[in-house]
Amino acid sequence: MLIQNKYHLSYCSNIHPGEDWEQTYDSLKTYLPKIKKEVSPESPFGIGLRLSNVASLGLDEGSNLKDFKDWLYRNQFYVFTMNGFPYGNFHNERVKDMVHAPDWTTKERLDYTKRLFDQLAFLIPEGLSGGISTSPVSYRHWHSSEEALDMAFATGAKSMADIVLQLVEIERNTGKYLHMDIEPEPDGMLENSDEVLHYYDTYLIPIATQKLKIVLGCNKEKAKDLILRHITVCYDVCHFSLAYEEPEHTLAKFSKAGIKVGKIQVSSALKILFKEGDNEAIWNSLSQFNEPTYLHQVTEKVGNKVVTYKDLPEVLEQRSNAKELRSHFHVPIFLEKYDHLFSTQDQILKVLEYLRKNQFSDQLEIETYTWDVLPKDLKTELSNCIVREIEWLKSKI
Repeated sequence: MLIQNKYHLSYCSNIHPGEDWEQTYDSLKTYLPKIKKEVSPESPFGIGLRLSNVASLGLDEGSNLKDFKDWLYRNQFYVFTMNGFPYGNFHNERVKDMVHAPDWTTKERLDYTKRLFDQLAFLIPEGLSGGISTSPVSYRHWHSSEEALDMAFATGAKSMADIVLQLVEIERNTGKYLHMDIEPEPDGMLENSDEVLHYYDTYLIPIATQKLKIVLGCNKEKAKDLILRHITVCYDVCHFSLAYEEPEHTLAKFSKAGIKVGKIQVSSALKILFKEGDNEAIWNSLSQFNEPTYLHQVTEKVGNKVVTYKDLPEVLEQRSNAKELRSHFHVPIFLEKYDHLFSTQDQILKVLEYLRKNQFSDQLEIETYTWDVLPKDLKTELSNCIVREIEWLKSKI
């Protein structure tokens, strides 16, 4: 939905199970009308669409894509952003580090992303810009040496150059401006703003520039402009809070470097604040979030460095003497405190405050995909949960 005539706000449909197109479409038809009725009864309601590779292939079959666009129009829905990070199944089975597979070193990731952009170009209404969020190149621990990381970065940059060429052609042929939003996260090959800047400066811009100069016949300056126009950052609030980065500082760094934020994923991490003495109750609260489906990295700031633990079980076993930990568990954004734990909701409020002064993006997508694996007393009917998150965010903008 359009808020204050400035921001398109929605939630990411990766919250819903559905790995083929039929299941995905059924979920959308089940939940979207109920949610729209509550939060945007008289106005069009935007969708943050998530399609697995299998669902995306199914959408291209027969008249499915046209039929879906017709359904969107009849029911006052529109797609303005997509989540192209999870390629495979995202519910009801172990996901963990395989959320990154296939990564940007593979043809499968490139083909999947290009197909999503073709579908978004067809679905997005005239006059809107749109984006697709994606993996931060790969999962860091799959690459065991500096040489392997270097090769993965270079290969990823070459593939992303192909995306730039695709998006330049789409804009030339249709007038629709689309961008790919790289999403840093813990233990991704990009997990903080310094690593994003390094990737752009060392790999993406130099490698993609060479390809664009050859294919488009443009000069170096024009090539760089096109890269920065079409390859942007997805600012996931949860993820940057896990890097202990302050939004105002990080967003100013991106702006100075000419890097745009294509999408803000509005999300909140767990914050664990320890006290002097016995913290057994805090550890017991945290253990309720130990579940086998997703990676829940834990970060700790030690001096000027951020230490990342691969998953929550490691931290629960070690029980360090940290004063503060943060865990990569997306909790409801309206939740400031749960039991003996806190959230990084304050980071969302800081992002919104900065956004009011500097409109660095017009896309806000709530991404709390963990409703199925939350502690029992946090679970309520899914539509009501989504509505509550949307209404909370609307009240804070």
